[in-house]
Amino acid sequence: MKESLKRSIFWYEFLHADKLKEGESIEILSLEYILRNNIMRQKSAHSESQDQTKDAFSFKWTKRDTYESASVQRDAHQWLLERYTGGHQAVLDAWLKPGAKVLDAGCGSGYSAIPFFGEYLNRSHYLGVDISNAVDVAAERFKDKGLKGEFLQADILNLPFSAPLFDVIFSEGVLHHTDSTRMSLRYLSGFLLPGGRFMFYVYRKKGPIREFTDDHIREYLKDMGNQEAWDALIPLTNIGKVLGDLRVQISIPRDIPYLGIQAGSIDLQRLFYWYVFKAFYKPDWTIEEMNHVNFDWYRPLNCHRHTTEEIQQWCKEAGLIIEHMNVQEAGITVVAIKK
Repeated sequence: MKESLKRSIFWYEFLHADKLKEGESIEILSLEYILRNNIMRQKSAHSESQDQTKDAFSFKWTKRDTYESASVQRDAHQWLLERYTGGHQAVLDAWLKPGAKVLDAGCGSGYSAIPFFGEYLNRSHYLGVDISNAVDVAAERFKDKGLKGEFLQADILNLPFSAPLFDVIFSEGVLHHTDSTRMSLRYLSGFLLPGGRFMFYVYRKKGPIREFTDDHIREYLKDMGNQEAWDALIPLTNIGKVLGDLRVQISIPRDIPYLGIQAGSIDLQRLFYWYVFKAFYKPDWTIEEMNHVNFDWYRPLNCHRHTTEEIQQWCKEAGLIIEHMNVQEAGITVVAIKK
């Protein structure tokens, strides 16, 4: 086993897998895991839509040049901090105390954990779990940035644990990509210690035209390969840039409730973005960086959208008390405490 894994084996030791050698297997709770590239990988079947979603994210997170620029990382950090802490970095001191056990359920390439938690990861016992081989990219990125963490490739609805263990569960933009957001929330909450925090973000339901367009484009891309789907979205991304570069403000005189449109001043690009089709725009991002966001939205077949009422009810069912909820057009961010 490589030295890198020996230096960070809190969770592998907990699972009695710290002596596992490359290519060897272990059975945990009736599921088999094999060690490949120093990461344990679960051998299990998934639903067809979940398998497609896994492949989409495996493809997306290997395109590191589409999300690692200084501008993308800066914006990711600011947006995460705004939604989860109200912009107060010091809040993380209380949430991630030394020795905190952290589960990143659907860690991807570490896109969210790295800019949000940063150096707090080096005083925590972090376990990043993802259904896709993005865990390989995450391990590389953690190493590149000198951050401590362990990784497991597995279905986040079939974890190798049987009791509450974690002080923090973080699931940024993941639960809505499972077969059931409700069941995912309930299942994962079972691994949270009393008083622990569940921090998650899910997509919010949009207006009727946007909802129709989202599903229409997703269906259009369904039978394409990932690269073909990526290329097919470039023209949409270009339109987003054209609209954004216009910097035109329009005034909507009255609410249009049957389209979900509210009265007021709005940028023309945002009018299209929120109510017609998603075509992400940031003036200092490249087309490829913006296309990454659009691909993230349109490519996965599992892509549920929710109301605040649904999320409040599901948290209650899962034994979670909502401490903080940030509701934006894009989605719903929740920090909840386990009873």
